[in-house]
Amino acid sequence: MMDTWVPDISEIMGRRTSELRDLFERYDRDHAALGRRYSIAICPTRRARFRSFHAQWRAALDAVDFDALSCDGRIDYLLFRNLLERKLRQLDRDEVLAAETAPLLPFEVPILDLQEARRRFDTLDPQAAAAVLAGVDKQVQEVRKTVTAEKCAKTIAHRAAKRLDELLKTLEDWYKHYSGYDPRFTWWARNPYDKSVESLKNYAKFLREEIVGAKPGEEEPIVGDPIGRESLLADLRSEMIPYSPEELVALAQRELDWCHAEMRRAAQELGFGDDWRKTIEHVKNLHVEPGRQPDLVRDLAWETIRFVEERGLVTVPPLAKAVWRMEMIPPDRQKVNPFFMGGEVIHVSFPTHDMTHDEKRMSLRGNNIHFSRATVHHELIPGHHLHGFMNERYNAHRRVVATPFWVEGWALYWEMLLWDLGFTQSPENRVGMLFWRMHRCARVVFSLNFHLGTMTPQECVDFLVDQVGHERNNASAEVRRSFEGSYPPLYQIAYLIGALQFRALRRELVDSGRMAERPFHDAILRTNRIPVEMVRASLTQQMLSRDHTASWRFGD
Repeated sequence: MMDTWVPDISEIMGRRTSELRDLFERYDRDHAALGRRYSIAICPTRRARFRSFHAQWRAALDAVDFDALSCDGRIDYLLFRNLLERKLRQLDRDEVLAAETAPLLPFEVPILDLQEARRRFDTLDPQAAAAVLAGVDKQVQEVRKTVTAEKCAKTIAHRAAKRLDELLKTLEDWYKHYSGYDPRFTWWARNPYDKSVESLKNYAKFLREEIVGAKPGEEEPIVGDPIGRESLLADLRSEMIPYSPEELVALAQRELDWCHAEMRRAAQELGFGDDWRKTIEHVKNLHVEPGRQPDLVRDLAWETIRFVEERGLVTVPPLAKAVWRMEMIPPDRQKVNPFFMGGEVIHVSFPTHDMTHDEKRMSLRGNNIHFSRATVHHELIPGHHLHGFMNERYNAHRRVVATPFWVEGWALYWEMLLWDLGFTQSPENRVGMLFWRMHRCARVVFSLNFHLGTMTPQECVDFLVDQVGHERNNASAEVRRSFEGSYPPLYQIAYLIGALQFRALRRELVDSGRMAERPFHDAILRTNRIPVEMVRASLTQQMLSRDHTASWRFGD
């Protein structure tokens, strides 16, 4: 029926709109346009342009009459100011990182200048461009003579190799723009271009193999790039988390200890004494037969949807239930993402026929029935798909300040709440949910300690195997994903810490009787993906001051 799909129009028309919505939307469009023009991440021209851009926006924000703003307007003001300050600080950090790799890449600026001249529509001098390319080849040969494992840190060499990848893409794009279209250019530049590309590729290979320690035909060692304690503290302030890294590690260890105790209880029920590792081994072998994983995911998804609706826990719009979809993760992608990923589309891991026997066993065991049960509601409803659906429809201007502490915290919070409400049903199901909870606790411990410099990547892998029960290949993929991909330094701690924030907020507002269950969860979804301290201010209608700083001690 039509009314199943159409929302309450009066509710939409009566929805409150922040005074700063237009400001957010203008910033978002301008930022995106500038990013398309200055698209080379490592380019100093880009850093300079964005530094000016964010400083100008910071000055414009200062002109806003803060005292005249509503509660939601004040929240938006503080969110926007926080975003601008974080962007400026990240540019400072990028400047430091570039300075550290500069001695290894003396040819970086000349190559980037070629592309910038093209973007400025400067008239090309083919002979001068060829001279720059010839100079690149000579500089590569010279710098290679000075780089040794004794003089160069692996982290800096690894970062330089990744910058070389970016330089090669930039150089190729620049060359294709002119080659063939300007016969003078091709006559002058083809030979020195080919030589410089070959030299850059060989240099990147040299850095990876001779300095970082990669072996031909094998995956690179996990290196990462720890940011240090002061940068962690600055990032935590941006996320409005008034805790030190060490305090957060202690919180995570407390939660991990609770998980281990519950694991031992489940082990006793299943006849394994106190040996929770044997319990995990038992559960890992309870997987569906090949070809049946999509059916399992479908059934698990609808089981959870029925559970939250029958208990009136959160509003699930009919359209949200109707549009989610499922795709299988390709084998090569499973090396980096060995488990499910989700949102409107849930991406499912499972072995394929062309995997090796060991790879098939790892995937089967890592995506067994009971691990999958906890993963499905994390990724779909009431987790990522539901919040994504609602976030697109309420306070959507706040997407520019989205934080993983809300995004991932919301999904893990529901794992915790469903546990408390008896969704687990059996010891095997409890083990499946506990496995992922231990996983999130371990992420806090290993990622913060890595960035503090107290754990190596290999120790992080060992920690996941010993303290969570991961398959070693899956543990390696998890650590690689944490430190080698596009995730910011605090992303992996956001699951547990964000969930603890939502859990503390529920105790404050729902357990005390100040809000009912469904309105509480619906209100969170409508705040959009902002720091949870600001969610708390919105739900309690706290009139914040212009100089507000984070102070909520949610884990004490």
